[in-house]
Amino acid sequence: MKTTNTASGFSAVQVSAALAIGTIALLMIGIQPILLGELVDAKRVTLEGVGLVAMGEIVTLGLGVALGDLLVPVSWLRRVAIIAGLSSAAFDLLTTHASGDGPMLAVRACAGLAEGLLVWGTTGVVVRSANPTRVAAIFFVVQTLGQALVGAVLANLVIPRAGWQGGFETLAGLSLLTCGLAFVQPATLSPLASGSTGDFRWSPALLLPLLVAFLQLAAVGAFWAYMEPLGKVAGLDGRSSQTLISGVLAAQVLGGTAASLLARRVGARPVVFCASLIFIAALTTVHWMSAGHALVFGVASLLFGFVWLFALPFHVALAFQADPSGRLASLVPAAQLIGSAFGPLAASLLVQGDNATAVPLASIFFAALATLPLRRMRERRVSATA
Repeated sequence: MKTTNTASGFSAVQVSAALAIGTIALLMIGIQPILLGELVDAKRVTLEGVGLVAMGEIVTLGLGVALGDLLVPVSWLRRVAIIAGLSSAAFDLLTTHASGDGPMLAVRACAGLAEGLLVWGTTGVVVRSANPTRVAAIFFVVQTLGQALVGAVLANLVIPRAGWQGGFETLAGLSLLTCGLAFVQPATLSPLASGSTGDFRWSPALLLPLLVAFLQLAAVGAFWAYMEPLGKVAGLDGRSSQTLISGVLAAQVLGGTAASLLARRVGARPVVFCASLIFIAALTTVHWMSAGHALVFGVASLLFGFVWLFALPFHVALAFQADPSGRLASLVPAAQLIGSAFGPLAASLLVQGDNATAVPLASIFFAALATLPLRRMRERRVSATA
């Protein structure tokens, strides 16, 4: 697969700074279970409301990426990074004073919007790099490592000493770091593929790559949100579940690393199609296995994690195949984020009390749906060459 790009020429330092900004912006997505759990324990939000708070921030983060692409001039990259970094830090600090489901939802939704604008800037650099699929794969790996590292620091060092407030204060400090990184990343971005932006026209065919990204992340989000209670059904205790989650994060890193190495050697469409098939196989195993099969659950979860991050960069490649200008690829993170928020919401409709055993069915459903637009994309290619 070839994804050409006319606006390359960034230095390694500039790209690294942009990826660091995006990683900081997405930290909360990975550490939500830690900090939101602390908010529930502190009675700042209810157990019923914590899901809305989590979903609200993810949705507005995705909207921030989309609004940045639609409304913000690319020449404003540096100033937007500074303003969004300051805003994100401010809302992180406001979180320490918020109480109640409504106020907490409002504050974290605003934080998500600022975080989304930071991710928009990172995405703009990724899609203009010489090899967008490979850079995207590196970005996903760095994200995962950053979330795992910060989560470990918060759980073992910050929260035991400074409480949940210290967790959000740490996030605020990291958000301020993006203001400094804004002076290291590219100062501005060139327009995408000279003349192509003006020729860009939305069509049902152009929506297909975004639909695939949305559906696959809905499948991922549904299972990931309920992985711990499903693990208990399989026979894992609390400590074993935490160990497995760490193992899945490690599998994600391996998957993302493999994708970065194979980005130029394999086709995007077959990779993403096979990813859905593997999701379906792993989650069908989880759903139909009898209680107590912890080893089977663990192996299926590790495979799920590896394929999860292996597939994500190829969503970017699919978008480039549909639109070589990169305009569509810049919206892939928004589709992924909104999908990852929608999946758990849909899965929650299958939960009965404390019984989450039907949740894998939602993930299987979304993964299967993702294969349909992929088939359509293949048919369009065949007909075009016939």
